[in-house]
Amino acid sequence: MMRAPRFWDRDVDPSSREGAPVTRLVLTPLSALYAMATARRIAKAEPLKLSIPVICIGNLTAGGSGKSPVVAAIRSRLSNGQPGRRFASLSRGYGGSLKGPLKVDPAKHSAAEVGDEALMLSQSGEAWIGADRAEAGLAMEADGVDLIIMDDGFQNPSLDKTLSILVVDAQAGFGNGYVIPKGPLREPVEAGLSRADAIILMGDGEPPLALADFGGPILRAAIQPLSSPPPKTYLAFAGIGRPEKFFDTLNTCGTPPVDAVPFADHHRYSARDIRYLHTLAADHQAQLITTEKDFVRLSPEQREGIVTLPVGAHFANEAELDSLLSSVTEHLAS
Repeated sequence: MMRAPRFWDRDVDPSSREGAPVTRLVLTPLSALYAMATARRIAKAEPLKLSIPVICIGNLTAGGSGKSPVVAAIRSRLSNGQPGRRFASLSRGYGGSLKGPLKVDPAKHSAAEVGDEALMLSQSGEAWIGADRAEAGLAMEADGVDLIIMDDGFQNPSLDKTLSILVVDAQAGFGNGYVIPKGPLREPVEAGLSRADAIILMGDGEPPLALADFGGPILRAAIQPLSSPPPKTYLAFAGIGRPEKFFDTLNTCGTPPVDAVPFADHHRYSARDIRYLHTLAADHQAQLITTEKDFVRLSPEQREGIVTLPVGAHFANEAELDSLLSSVTEHLAS
């Protein structure tokens, strides 16, 4: 996957060279077609309604907003609150060769088979994949799962959602406000917000102006390290939606990397990539460090000499989160 173009960012002057006004003008018809196709697909769909609740954690933009850590945090909170019940995540399995539906086994499956996000989620709880969300939902229901937490899928209308939550990056917002490929939006903001029950605003910063009229709850959260890395000289690399966020996190931990190498989201590391990174680290006499999501994409051999920085989603008001989730869990079958 290619990195997002600079003119997608909201802090770029649209009339400047970085804003690529001519390119955006040329892409306007394609954006209109993309938005129309999405709206038509959602309007014509007949979502499958399961007998078990479905919580969807989605976003309106392409790229990383922190959905997977939110899924893991909510799954953990629900599981701790109701031991004995099965709360499982459901991912599309992006980048994996297997289509599912299947339950991910971290001891058996690889990121090349089930996708990096699903494999990462399987290491902290029950995780499933399914390219066909409705088919996967039926399989999970039949297997005895009590509640499904969808990682992404807000624009996928095949499965009826009990609760739809949008994750919004406070710094990136909705980018330049345009739909793909003119901007980062998967659909117009107004259309997406009309189907959302709640917003999780991730990170520091004021809410985007487009959220001013949103009638549902807006929860604050942040991606935070679960522990600080030992004081060393680090060389960081990451292939996630916004690699700079990982590099900034290392800075806040007091371990700023001597160099930082960004890759595209879901990048599959080649032997050449790893050799380059080790050579660069050796030049700096540094330890290679990356994200958990990147680490699961590496082969066992590639992982040698590389450490990770575990992170999780931390909510500013956990009582507010519990109240939101209780609107779903109170209807679980006894």
